[in-house]
Amino acid sequence: MSKTILYFVDPMCSWCWGFAPVMEKVRAQIGDKAEIQVFVGGLRPFTEHAMTDKDKSYVRNHWTHVAEASGQDFDFTFFDREDFTYDTEPACRAIVAVRKIEPKLAIDMLNRLHKAFYSEGKDTTDPEVLADLANEVGVPRGDFEIIFADEQTKQETLGEFQYAQRSGIQGFPTVVGVDGETQPVALTMGFRPWDAMEPAIEGWLSGKPA
Repeated sequence: MSKTILYFVDPMCSWCWGFAPVMEKVRAQIGDKAEIQVFVGGLRPFTEHAMTDKDKSYVRNHWTHVAEASGQDFDFTFFDREDFTYDTEPACRAIVAVRKIEPKLAIDMLNRLHKAFYSEGKDTTDPEVLADLANEVGVPRGDFEIIFADEQTKQETLGEFQYAQRSGIQGFPTVVGVDGETQPVALTMGFRPWDAMEPAIEGWLSGKPA
């Protein structure tokens, strides 16, 4: 398969959650014409301080905009939490761990993480929660826990953050089409509704980028 979609994303990025239904349509339209590879970008990795009231106000504003633009469901009781540290590294590492065990389930894990964090109010910084979610998408809990905790998985996750930076990715979601030796095509850099995304996908698949 010569065509590949590179999907740069973070499971705790609100615009990525807003884009999730669009990406599902992309998957359906692409079918077996191209492979989709998920790369975790690291929106807020290794954050150590708990969210302040100012942080919560900033994030709530983003969530409101995403909800309005995408129609996605958000659980705003999230902002009632005390001492929550918004570290996206564990959720990103969970995707890397799942991909190492069963590559085809990486995007399913991404979708499950999105819904768990934004719509169900689950703490996707908690390794126990991440293991539960991995088990739900078909990865045995014990296998996940071993790979998730492994130092090599941590280094591979960090490597993906660095790869996104080297690739010039400025925000998430970013979708890039790669076709053999031709120049990669940015199909979207940031949230894009399906009406705008569809012609870009069709053009790339046909060799005539929109």
